[in-house]
Amino acid sequence: MGRTKLTLLLWCVLASVLCAPAPAADPAESLAEEMKALDKVAWYGVYFQGARKCGYAKIVVDSDTLDERPVYKFQMLMDVRIRMGAATLRRVVEGSAKKGDVLGVARIAAIQAAKKTSELIPLCHPLAITRVAVDFSIDEVATAIECRATVETRGPTGVEMEALTAVQIGLLTIYDMCKAVDRGMVIESVRLLQKRGGNSGDWVAA
Repeated sequence: MGRTKLTLLLWCVLASVLCAPAPAADPAESLAEEMKALDKVAWYGVYFQGARKCGYAKIVVDSDTLDERPVYKFQMLMDVRIRMGAATLRRVVEGSAKKGDVLGVARIAAIQAAKKTSELIPLCHPLAITRVAVDFSIDEVATAIECRATVETRGPTGVEMEALTAVQIGLLTIYDMCKAVDRGMVIESVRLLQKRGGNSGDWVAA
């Protein structure tokens, strides 16, 4: 049995046990016990529809249905920026930060994050990513760094979450490498710029 199916089975068993209320003569008391059981499951984490129909969280498409869906080529372009002090930006541009090449490390972190998205966000499907490109641009006037990530795949579902994860982890890495000299950095304006492929067609931000 694969690791994913085993994990699903364990969650279903857990939800089945925790969602079963204790016998109660009074219907109101029975409902209260059931709500307590739901709270327990929420505390332990997500569980999947099918375990006594708890319905707290679910994977929208199961693996069997996923295999039957058409194969598309998806491309997502995400954008986000981090504002910082002028002196901090100068360290990044000059490569004089104590931890090393800030943008180089951030680029690797962003690519790695795109590949690991399904391990970070519980209900994301693991996808076979075919391309991740990460670019940084310097805005000296606003003393900011903009990060753009393009993520591509061929399959039945898109890579929005992979692209979103990539740009934000990239800038969190910049924050980590510069926080000793500038704790006032601000990450802002994360957004989808462009989506290509899929059943719903292309989309471009206004």
